[in-house]
Amino acid sequence: MKQYILTVYQPDGGAPPAAELEKIMQEVEAWNEKLKAADAWVFTGRLYPADTATVVRLRDGETLTTDGPYTEGKEHIGGFTIIRAADLDAALKWADEITRITTLPVEVRPMVND
Repeated sequence: MKQYILTVYQPDGGAPPAAELEKIMQEVEAWNEKLKAADAWVFTGRLYPADTATVVRLRDGETLTTDGPYTEGKEHIGGFTIIRAADLDAALKWADEITRITTLPVEVRPMVND
């Protein structure tokens, strides 16, 4: 089976109200358990807000670091899940489920498994 990364994008700013967030997180956890039961789950990671990022780059042979996300924007990666799926269509079905739970956009990309 191929591996895919499902990258969840979330708007910058505060989280939803506590009661709403708790319901969403319960549904996300149920989705994770469904992935595990289907032997599709590999790894899940949640990220701190984009303003906690540090970018490291090389310029003229010197390493530079800057605070903040790599790109400016109104939304950034909030988390990701790596899954196993037979093909892109199967991965897209998993992405559809998590998008319906969170209402957040999800980018699906195949991983290189050489």
